[in-house]
Amino acid sequence: MIRTFIINSYLCKEFLKIMMLVSLVFFGLGLIINLFEEINFFKDYDVGIYLPVFLSFLYVPSLFYNMFPFIILFSGMWFFLNIKETDEVTALKISGMSNFSIIIAPSILVIFLGIFYIAAINPITSVLVKKYEKTKGNFEKDQDYLASITANGIWIKEKNNIIRSSKLSDNNLIDVSIYEFDVNNNFIKRFEADSANISSQLWILKNVKVINEDGKVIQEDLSEVTYKSIYDIEKIKRLYSNLDTVSFWELKNEIRLLENRGYSTSEMRSKMQQSIAFPFSLLSMIFLSGVIALGFNLKNNNWNYVFIGVISSVSIFYFNRFSAALGKTEELPIEVSVWMPIIIILILSVVGLIHANQK
Repeated sequence: MIRTFIINSYLCKEFLKIMMLVSLVFFGLGLIINLFEEINFFKDYDVGIYLPVFLSFLYVPSLFYNMFPFIILFSGMWFFLNIKETDEVTALKISGMSNFSIIIAPSILVIFLGIFYIAAINPITSVLVKKYEKTKGNFEKDQDYLASITANGIWIKEKNNIIRSSKLSDNNLIDVSIYEFDVNNNFIKRFEADSANISSQLWILKNVKVINEDGKVIQEDLSEVTYKSIYDIEKIKRLYSNLDTVSFWELKNEIRLLENRGYSTSEMRSKMQQSIAFPFSLLSMIFLSGVIALGFNLKNNNWNYVFIGVISSVSIFYFNRFSAALGKTEELPIEVSVWMPIIIILILSVVGLIHANQK
């Protein structure tokens, strides 16, 4: 019992060392790539190098959500190949351990790492992304045009106008109020409409009345009024295009809020399922890394293992994207689209480990 604990502690410690090194490599690559994008964005602004670097450090940690499974895959391959080449695997097997026994300690470790990431790290990265978008938004050309969803409704700011709606229904904003201001931000008048068709940027307002700055109705029972906006139904639906700003602990409330406002919650529910499945996604990667490293004998040519790892990563990435797309288009239930790739990888990996264990 004590011997098993010592061995498992050693395996976890060595795996963590390798995982930290691989994480640093991925972080460095992500930082360099994003830095070039930020420099390109700010090429017309006199901001120096500090701001692009600062924004890159804010944004890159959020990329780890998508990179971490592949970090675990390559870390696991490196770890298992290392103990394989130093004949530690042979020694462990002589002591009575199988391939399954060797892989169990890193597997439990990555499950806890996945839970810790979602529960503690993800809320921090979401705050960093919000800071990133707020800072970078000050340099956006369309910063006079803003939109958000709150508990009080849907709010849109366009130049000198502020628009509020209670909810979205198909292509229509319901219970619409348009507040019009002059260039000095003095209130001029307000439009009240039962609905506004926003299928294009030329909105069609129905059952409209106009109220002046003194609160007096100056026009009413207008059956139809047009309003020119830069927003249409597609832009309004993309208000939550960056889900990295929403932490795991906020997802449930945000889903409820979107449902109350008439928005589709498929992407948000997919994000929720992905967060719940994240530890098991990491588990599938450590199993797969064990199959590749312990199940294949490529004559100690590590570049062949790297090639297999890269091909596996690309295949898994596009398989996940394809499955997620089926969920978002409701071709598959959200839960199935998220869990199916993970379960398939786990099943194939377990089969591979059983085969490797029989060698």
